[in-house]
Amino acid sequence: MFNYLEPPNAFYEFERIYSAKQWQKKQDWIVAYLREYQPDIIGFQEVFSTDSLKELVTAQGYDYFEVVAQPDVIDDFIYRSPVVAIASRHPIVDIKAVKPDVELAQTLGLASDFSFRRSVLRATIEVPHIGNCDCYVVHLKSKRSMIELDEKNKTWSAEQTIIESLKAQIAGSWGSTIQRGSEATLLMMDMIERREATGHPMILMGDFNNNLTDGVLSHLLTNTLRFVSRIDRDAYLAKYCLNDAWDLFQVALTNEVNATDLATAKSDKSNRKINRQEKVARTPTHYFGGGSSVLDYILLSCEFDASFHDSLYQVSAYDTYDRHLINPIFERDGESTDHGIVLITLTLRS
Repeated sequence: MFNYLEPPNAFYEFERIYSAKQWQKKQDWIVAYLREYQPDIIGFQEVFSTDSLKELVTAQGYDYFEVVAQPDVIDDFIYRSPVVAIASRHPIVDIKAVKPDVELAQTLGLASDFSFRRSVLRATIEVPHIGNCDCYVVHLKSKRSMIELDEKNKTWSAEQTIIESLKAQIAGSWGSTIQRGSEATLLMMDMIERREATGHPMILMGDFNNNLTDGVLSHLLTNTLRFVSRIDRDAYLAKYCLNDAWDLFQVALTNEVNATDLATAKSDKSNRKINRQEKVARTPTHYFGGGSSVLDYILLSCEFDASFHDSLYQVSAYDTYDRHLINPIFERDGESTDHGIVLITLTLRS
């Protein structure tokens, strides 16, 4: 949401306040997206004004809206620590803030008071045909350094200021990496325990502030076990693993292409074997400087995997809304967001 805060309140610093025109433009942009794409369930990050957002989405047909935390307020009108939220057209039957396992955190070498920098939301939603589904909304720790440096320290020479900045960047960035990776690990442990207890399908969505393939968060997609027989692994592991919706979309797309090709081959009485792999480039969700990356994800349990024999749904479409990033028009996109929006379509399998 990129600082969704109703004026005359300020985000982070006293002068950062939307004008009435800016605030209206921001709300109009959100409404336009919801009306065009009509998502049934949507997760939000960087929410300060929770009541305002609830009013906005309710007017668009979302009868269910929840948060599990509130932002910090300083000096009556300066807001910090935005929260996540969820809106749904389907009934939310349970809501909870996920708490890290303190004993496990200590085993991992973390402090006994370790906590998620931003509360993780778990909403149990009554999804058509599949029943209760646990939807998690996250905003994991950013890559921004955890160490704040007083760069205006007048006792430092120019060289010492640079040295201290370098040390703070290296150590602080690593601290953020530890926090982000630990958040993902402790969340995954809670999800596995919840899955074991309820059997509910799982959806994890949000801003992960990291690519899933670089090692820091790759364990979210773990699908192998060492020293376990393949029979046992295949029988039980899929139930507790998550899958990137993009990968599941590629599976469904390939299956569809192969089925079409097979039908074509039969119709022209050909014996040729066809197995084409359609490669589609993945659209980044964030741009910084001259680079780009995918930071926003939707991860799904096996009930949404077309290759899983008992799945009910498959990912039939995957879209990253990024018009406001690559071709912005100020009057339309001036108060939008700095991330692309990931949208998936789930279709019942025939």
